[in-house]
Amino acid sequence: MFPLGMVLLPGGVLPLHVFEPRYRQLVVDCLSDDGEPEFGQALITHGSEAGGGDERALVGTVAQMIQVEALDDDRYALVTVGTRRIRINAWLPDDPYPIADVEDWPDSSPDAPGLDDAVTSSHARVRAALALAAELGDVSAEVVDSDISTDPLVASYHLAALAPIGPADRYRLLTASGPADRLAVLDEVLDDVEAMLKFRLT
Repeated sequence: MFPLGMVLLPGGVLPLHVFEPRYRQLVVDCLSDDGEPEFGQALITHGSEAGGGDERALVGTVAQMIQVEALDDDRYALVTVGTRRIRINAWLPDDPYPIADVEDWPDSSPDAPGLDDAVTSSHARVRAALALAAELGDVSAEVVDSDISTDPLVASYHLAALAPIGPADRYRLLTASGPADRLAVLDEVLDDVEAMLKFRLT
């Protein structure tokens, strides 16, 4: 497991600069396993990313390593992509790096009726929030017109990743039971985000 102060969502891309000895060992062990090299990523809810002693969330995402570059004897540059959601049953002793007992946690009702309309509505709201954030210089203007998947389940994660929100809200979206619930929570979160962005612009 690789706890961080951010949230990787299924379909999201996470570049990593690995320099701590314990995580360098994690990379080596993942590359030596049979099958696709992957590890779990979870949000640090309290504490620091470096050195351990942190508190960690109980829902995370499997990160598949799609690019690995050894920069020198002490560092790796990784590009990973989130593939699926996991529920963390228990955090185990960090030996030699964070380890957890996990199970896959598929989304419920991935094809619920009305999802296409909900995605369209949420996409418009996310773009509007991104446009406000771009005016403030918080995001680049190119992000405003980012494409999303035509699959409503994947699109719900894309919108959660694109929205100009913090890790706590992104974690709420990760833990939503399914895409309909995720989009409903996103609309609720965007109410506060839009109000804050408009206040900053005035």
